[in-house]
Amino acid sequence: MESYLNIDHVSIEFPTANGPFKALDSVNLKIDKGEFVSIIGHSGCGKSTVMNIVGGLYQATEGGVILQGKEVNEPGPDRAIVFQNHSLFPWLTAYENVEIAVKSVFKGKKSKLEMKDWIEHNIELVHMSHAKDKLPAELSGGMKQRIGIARALAMEPKVLLMDEPFGALDALTRAHLQDSLMEIQADLNNTVMMITHDVDEAVLLSDKIVMMTNGPAATIGEVLDVKLERPRHRLQLANDVQYNHYRSEVIHFLHERHARKVA
Repeated sequence: MESYLNIDHVSIEFPTANGPFKALDSVNLKIDKGEFVSIIGHSGCGKSTVMNIVGGLYQATEGGVILQGKEVNEPGPDRAIVFQNHSLFPWLTAYENVEIAVKSVFKGKKSKLEMKDWIEHNIELVHMSHAKDKLPAELSGGMKQRIGIARALAMEPKVLLMDEPFGALDALTRAHLQDSLMEIQADLNNTVMMITHDVDEAVLLSDKIVMMTNGPAATIGEVLDVKLERPRHRLQLANDVQYNHYRSEVIHFLHERHARKVA
């Protein structure tokens, strides 16, 4: 059976003053529908480059990306991206920030009333109905990121791409958003690819952790299947033997790669 998302022998080179720089070398990854996949690795290992290729922002030099049997060549609403920076329009309210995405995808497909209901539904998913009429300047960092996630989900993407979405948030806010994301994913069964530097975040959220080798010419070093039952609760997992085994596996990989890089 063909994978839902197939990253097939993807390599990419960027031109530099000193000649071509090979950022990725033959990256292969198959993701099933409904899987939550985290990509982790040291800075400069090409995590964001992989995501940008899947998002259609970069074109691979070799290989390609197939989503539901179709090649990815450009950005599209079937792949919504949530960045570390919320990227909200500061002159629009939270509701209007979601509305602009919904109109771009569903104009002519949904009635005005259907679009209104859909916008409010997605704002409710991220627990932000109480602040839908506020401007971004009136929202905390975590609230802004919730609206960014609502905007992405409202596009009904086949794949939700998240580039360190909680990296700029304090630990408590980050934990709340991780819990919300698990609830949303359980409810929608959507396919998620997330970049993170946080080992605990990767183990807590993921079905699969993709560990990248150091660049240049980075590739996938190991893929770890996380077979923890869902729903997952961070407090219950703190002393869980299996959870800590997965955590140890990722830390060992990252430490070994770092040691090689330093050497």
